[in-house]
Amino acid sequence: MWTKEAAATAEARESGIRNKSSSSSQIPVVGVVTEDNEAQGVFKPMDLNRVIKLLEETDKDGLEEKQLKFVKKLVQCFQNGLPLRDLAQIFKILNLCAGKIKNQPRFVESAYDIIKLCGLPFLKKKVSDEITYAEDTANSIALLGDLMKIPSSELRIQICKCIVDFYHAEPPKKHIPGYQQASSSYKIQMAEVGGLAKTMVQSITLLEHQLVEKLWVLKVLQHLSTSEVNCTIMMKAQAASGICTHLNDPDPSGQLLFRSSEILWNLLEKSSKEEVIQQLSNLECLLALKEVFTNLFMRGFSHYDRQLRNDILVITTIIAQNPEAPMIECGFTKDLILFATFNEVKSQNLLVKGLKLSNSYEDFELKKLLFNVIVILCKDLPTVQLLIDGKVILALFTYVKKPEKQKIMDWSAAQHEELQLHAIATLSSVAPLLIEEYMSCQGNARVLAFLEWCESEDPFFSHGNSFHGTGGRGNKFAQMRYSLRLLRAMVYLEDETVNTDLCEKGTIQQMIGIFKNIISKPNEKEEAIVLEIQSDILLILSGLCENHIQRKEIFGTEGVDIVLHVMKTDPRKLQSGLGYNLLLFSTLDSIWCCILGCYPSEDYFLEKEGIFLLLDVLALNQKKFCNLILGIMVEFCDNPKTAAHVNAWQGKKDQTAASLLIKLWRKEEKELGVKRDKNGKIIDTKKPLFTSFQEEHKIIPLPANCPSIAIMDVSENIRAKIYAILGKLDFENLPGLSAEDFVTLCIIHRYLDFKIQATHKQRELANKSWENFLARTSNAKTLKKAKRLQEKAIEASRYHKRPQNAVFHGTDIKGLNTTVPSGGVVTVESTPARLVGGPLADTDIALKKLPIRGGALRRVKAVEIVDAPKKSIPT
Repeated sequence: MWTKEAAATAEARESGIRNKSSSSSQIPVVGVVTEDNEAQGVFKPMDLNRVIKLLEETDKDGLEEKQLKFVKKLVQCFQNGLPLRDLAQIFKILNLCAGKIKNQPRFVESAYDIIKLCGLPFLKKKVSDEITYAEDTANSIALLGDLMKIPSSELRIQICKCIVDFYHAEPPKKHIPGYQQASSSYKIQMAEVGGLAKTMVQSITLLEHQLVEKLWVLKVLQHLSTSEVNCTIMMKAQAASGICTHLNDPDPSGQLLFRSSEILWNLLEKSSKEEVIQQLSNLECLLALKEVFTNLFMRGFSHYDRQLRNDILVITTIIAQNPEAPMIECGFTKDLILFATFNEVKSQNLLVKGLKLSNSYEDFELKKLLFNVIVILCKDLPTVQLLIDGKVILALFTYVKKPEKQKIMDWSAAQHEELQLHAIATLSSVAPLLIEEYMSCQGNARVLAFLEWCESEDPFFSHGNSFHGTGGRGNKFAQMRYSLRLLRAMVYLEDETVNTDLCEKGTIQQMIGIFKNIISKPNEKEEAIVLEIQSDILLILSGLCENHIQRKEIFGTEGVDIVLHVMKTDPRKLQSGLGYNLLLFSTLDSIWCCILGCYPSEDYFLEKEGIFLLLDVLALNQKKFCNLILGIMVEFCDNPKTAAHVNAWQGKKDQTAASLLIKLWRKEEKELGVKRDKNGKIIDTKKPLFTSFQEEHKIIPLPANCPSIAIMDVSENIRAKIYAILGKLDFENLPGLSAEDFVTLCIIHRYLDFKIQATHKQRELANKSWENFLARTSNAKTLKKAKRLQEKAIEASRYHKRPQNAVFHGTDIKGLNTTVPSGGVVTVESTPARLVGGPLADTDIALKKLPIRGGALRRVKAVEIVDAPKKSIPT
């Protein structure tokens, strides 16, 4: 049955006179379930403010017993859940109990019981309660982290259990009429708002030797770190470095390492990666990671240990991306190189003596991760010597060979193929840094021999089931692709030793042969891979032949044929996205590097209508190709046979080459914002070539080692190249031009004159300035006029409304007869060193040194006086 007091309380609640539970002016009342009314699910009233007041009292006989009794009564009252409206008072009671623990240890149990209640569901009476009491709830949950400072093991463990329960919400034990459970994620959200993660991170420092409590805290942080908000809070609290430095703490259970690595993973993924890397990039953290990884590498045999080892290696790889990380200083780089190569290069190092990797999935992943970390480490140049000492190039080259059928392999066929491709890809990054080691291992010969196998008809079933094996299933395209990448990387070093060795081994002929073989066997299924292979071949040939006439002659007509084959590609394929654009760029580059300058090749290119093909591509009106094609055309026009081919070309609608070039000129000027009227005539005669870009940017100061805007204008926009081509066609007898074309042609013809025009203007300004200066020095009236203008300008620039009590300092110098402002520094021309011998001439040191041209090491015996009066000299 309802009591009068309970009824009054219920009536008050229904009438809406309650506000936020944190208000001190109101008395929150809760119900205590008794045996009589338990079946009806009703509360017996309880005044929480009275409990708070009681706990705040001190120095009374029997007070402690009474306080403990009331707290126990409170715990019994809320055994089915905590209403959000009463949460602030309940946590205030918890805080008061916690404050008494130091002098009254019996309150540990009371605090423990209240904390245990926090793991129960939070209850709301209205839907809006979650919003109404959000601040109270967030502050209350944050208090749990603060209570970790209490030196009580059982209390700390219970706090951790309570927080973990946030992530495993359970329904209330009994349904209470008028209440419903808060949403399952409400506690988690309020923990984020309250910043619980920060205090839990800080509590780790309090648990140096308490392993059990530390493991519970790590379990809490593992749950909290599933949220981006919490990860950001933890990162700012230096969680990454704090956790990493304790990775090697004694822990028979193995949980510490597992949970710590999981937290580090979450921090890297869900907070600022750069900040976390910065925290871990110190000697202490890297030494801890090194010790953990080494122990797991040498002594970890279980499936779990191997997975954990690989996780630690991935974290290390991420840290190694920071060039400031002391990877070398802590010895980690040296060990990683050793672990990556000990299978291929025998070592007597005790760390790997007797060790052997299995073909298990974890060990296979480890091998790939070690190859990957080498690529990261080699970006730090001081690592180069360690790579040399570790014989990394030799170890990687053990994979650059055709599979040996009779040899018993440690890896399966699919695993070996993936490691082979990974090793070649790693060589592309490492070998350019270690040219001497590459050459001493006969790197060119190995790669070329491997390419021969790739091109051969030897039966080989490729699995193609990896990132590097993409497009290589059932063929050798993946092996050829990565081998050519390696060669391209070496050729583009422009190291003459490497390139000469390649040419002596017949690389140019071999590359042309591979290209022709690919053309003869079209493969539409792997078209993108084939196009990349073709592009790399052309880039290798360009790198080898550039600036070498003899190599261009070796490239010869066979090389020109493959270039022409690409130039005849259907233009519609350029929009396919498969790589035809890149192939065309590589082809144009090879024309520039392998054909131009070699007259037999140029003539053969012209005979095979190569200029027609270039103009066909130019007529596609794709800006990305125009600049390069026009540059090639300019060079080709030096060949006297070219003009006839250019004039003979006809495009769509009988368009001529001259008309095409003039059209491109007009389009370029329109994009640059050059002022022209509707007929193409010049509007601004003073600035006939001036662009809107130049007008907007005015004068931009640039470093001395940067090309000027004028130079960039000539090199980047195509007007100078069009002018050069038409100039070599003599600007006359150009077929197929319209009236507008002739107007534009006149502008093009005067292009160079318009470009020198700025120079003339500068000279005129300089001459005018000099004339004005002479007038001021030779004509008093002009000087006085100039001074009056100067004074007027100075007066106009002054601030006329002076502040009160301001002291005025005059800047004019009375009687000054100059219009040049005086400065604080005066330049005085020194007496020439040839007359006085320099600053060291009068010292004894100067006399002890040999005379040096331009030095100050000679005494001057006499100085001739010019225009001095003649005197008789006694004999």
